[in-house]
Amino acid sequence: MTESTHHKGFIRRFFGGIGGAITWLRRVFTNLLFLLVLLFIGMVIFGKEEQLTIPQGAALRVAPTGFLVDEMSPPRSFPGLLGGPPGPVETRVKDVVDAIDFAARDKRISSVVLELDYLMGANLSKLEEIGAALQRFKAADKPVYAIGDNYTQAQYFLASHADKIYLNPMGSVLLTGFGSYRNYFKSALDKLKVNFHVFRVGDYKDFIEPYTRDDMSPASRDNNQRWLNELWTEYTEQVTGLRNLPPETLDGFINELPQRLSANDGSWAEAALEQQLVDELAGRRVAIDALRKAIGEGEDEIGYKGIDANKYLRNQKLTHIPTPTANKVGLIAATGSIVDGEAPAGQIGSASLGKLIRQAREKEVKALVLRVDSGGGSAFASEAIRQELLATREAGIPVVLSMGSVAASGGYWIATGADRIWAAPSTITGSIGVFGAFPTFEESLESLGIYNDGVGTTELSGAMRLDRPLSESAANILQQGVENTYTRFLRIVAEARGSTPEEVHKIAQGQVWTGRAAQQLGLVDELGYLDDAIASAAQLAELEDYEVLEIKRQLTPGQRLMQALSENIDASVAASLQANLPLGAWLSSLQPALEPLTELRNFRDPRALYARCLACSSP
Repeated sequence: MTESTHHKGFIRRFFGGIGGAITWLRRVFTNLLFLLVLLFIGMVIFGKEEQLTIPQGAALRVAPTGFLVDEMSPPRSFPGLLGGPPGPVETRVKDVVDAIDFAARDKRISSVVLELDYLMGANLSKLEEIGAALQRFKAADKPVYAIGDNYTQAQYFLASHADKIYLNPMGSVLLTGFGSYRNYFKSALDKLKVNFHVFRVGDYKDFIEPYTRDDMSPASRDNNQRWLNELWTEYTEQVTGLRNLPPETLDGFINELPQRLSANDGSWAEAALEQQLVDELAGRRVAIDALRKAIGEGEDEIGYKGIDANKYLRNQKLTHIPTPTANKVGLIAATGSIVDGEAPAGQIGSASLGKLIRQAREKEVKALVLRVDSGGGSAFASEAIRQELLATREAGIPVVLSMGSVAASGGYWIATGADRIWAAPSTITGSIGVFGAFPTFEESLESLGIYNDGVGTTELSGAMRLDRPLSESAANILQQGVENTYTRFLRIVAEARGSTPEEVHKIAQGQVWTGRAAQQLGLVDELGYLDDAIASAAQLAELEDYEVLEIKRQLTPGQRLMQALSENIDASVAASLQANLPLGAWLSSLQPALEPLTELRNFRDPRALYARCLACSSP
């Protein structure tokens, strides 16, 4: 090695060492900065609760944002929190109900103020559940007020529980009634040369219709019209009863809206006031001034003396730790399409939900309540979950199933594994039926010049490939599988409900029922909400004193951090952005239209057999 070469090697090593030191320092600095950020976030999230004080005579401010749900979606990632694609803005129904029930017993809380401008949507049964809590609050001789710039149909249902409703003079009460409309794709699939092979039993199993028709079948139209009328009757009777109005008021207001607007110079607010749908027209500042006089002066941004329901609930859970008891009623929420195997929150995986049910047995709960909000899915997965419920009952643990907005098809299949079934009056259930679906794309590929050929050892070799025609033998096998699974479904329901398969068949075939109708038909035991189901489970276990133990999926540390961050972001701002940004509004309107197509990703049953209800989306 020459002196020059040695000199160059030393220089290279010297600067390489400096570069390595800089890299090390950068990593140390980045990690320290990240830890400081985490410490700051922890102080913001957890430190402020210690300083929360609830003034005497305060109002509970109930301001749900986004969509009302039974189970929250998975926590958003950092990109979503930092301006990336937004996740759904949601409010858990149980949290709202718990806050109102706590407040009803709290002598410091004088009233409830409903601020509903950022509630984006909710099924009727979830609105009813919160409405029942508001009625319990009013039974404690505490008033409820509602203020809003506009009231959508969902918002107005909650507002109708108020003793006094304020509406902005430039606002509206937008009532439209209930409807079930969807897109149909048969002609589009024909143009794409997709062959959609369908196997089903019964006249009413219409989940598959968007792929096989360009319009709604007469049987589906009659069935959907019936349950929609029942739900609308449920809505109008409750609202007019709460407002002390004639039963025909809402239908008259909607059907004669052009004339009523004309009579009030085009003012929606004046028309609503004239029909006594609201009590006073007042802008937000005027409404807040009225609340200040009724409740008291506030010291924060609320304007009146009040406490936000989310902060109040967190405070109550921290300060009211229940007395330890061995008497625990387990509660598991199961929401979304039913699929085989593991699934994230927002879907019901047979393996992931089965794991939670087994955890309930291991925790030695005295009774178990399973809250189901699902239009069904895989028949195989539904049966696997039912077997877990039966195993729980065999272990001496009573099982009560609480139906959310929807518990139909596979959702009802699961319900048959319970000792007792509770449904809300407006729950959508039934849809007892099975179908098989198998799309093939051989003609689509041929139009692109792609062909399939080969050899096999039997007639069924390659029969279930999506790029080959479905053989007559394979189609026969799938149809027999559907018929066998439907027969099994009828037998399971008959055994669970003390009936016969023949009698169940009369109300099955995919027919959809409201909770109230289902009780009359013997498909459910009782009408009520989650709290009623929990009380029923305790009664079956002969418990007087008990606590509710929520059994949830375990989040990773990162997911827990994301959840904590999400809970502390101003949800009203997020909801407003999601609702009002042009792209967000367009995507929201597009989602229902594309729902049948997005459902195709859940077609992964081992035998291509599904107990799924398309119409089962409660308004």
